[in-house]
Amino acid sequence: MSSVSATQEQTLASVVVVDYGLGNLRSVTRGLERAGADVEITDDPAAFAAADGVVLPGVGAFREGVENADPIREDLLEVADRGQPLFGICLGMQMLLTASEEGETDGESAVEGLDLISGTNVRFAEGQKVPHMGWNELDVQRDHPLVDGVDGNYAYFVHSYYAVPEDASATVATTDYELEFPSIVANEAGNVFGTQFHPEKSGETGLQILRNFVEICADG
Repeated sequence: MSSVSATQEQTLASVVVVDYGLGNLRSVTRGLERAGADVEITDDPAAFAAADGVVLPGVGAFREGVENADPIREDLLEVADRGQPLFGICLGMQMLLTASEEGETDGESAVEGLDLISGTNVRFAEGQKVPHMGWNELDVQRDHPLVDGVDGNYAYFVHSYYAVPEDASATVATTDYELEFPSIVANEAGNVFGTQFHPEKSGETGLQILRNFVEICADG
């Protein structure tokens, strides 16, 4: 467990980055600090409850992610139930969904996620090069404060699976990779959301999204 002080002259909100053994925590932390957050990296549920917002980062396989996060699963669900902003990044976004085909084995069903946004993560299977890696465009589909000022901008992706929400209204933005897939999703209440891309690696576009997130946290 460690904490990192904000580098901004003015701290707008307190944010916890969840440490469950996966993800580039330092890069996410630096981006959030630039956006005005006071950041703590921890797996302590008491810190989740005390923060203005929570970030669930992630790099790697879905099964490993949900297994690593299992000890704090109920605590993450409580973050969402309290109405706190919960922001999933890349694998963290996929973990917000009900399940994923990634990690399936013969005779076993899809691997279960947090089920905060109904849907399943599926593998690109229409001839696309996998993984989808590099810069691609964001096409905003509906209003959400996370996407203020980023419609048509480019973000950095690295993934082989993509989200298929059960309800089309969960899609906030899409991206075209020989098919149109949801690149930003959110729950009906609007406090649980995620990006398939890495905002911390997406230059000014990513920084704008992180600023938007910090403002959401600051607004309570």
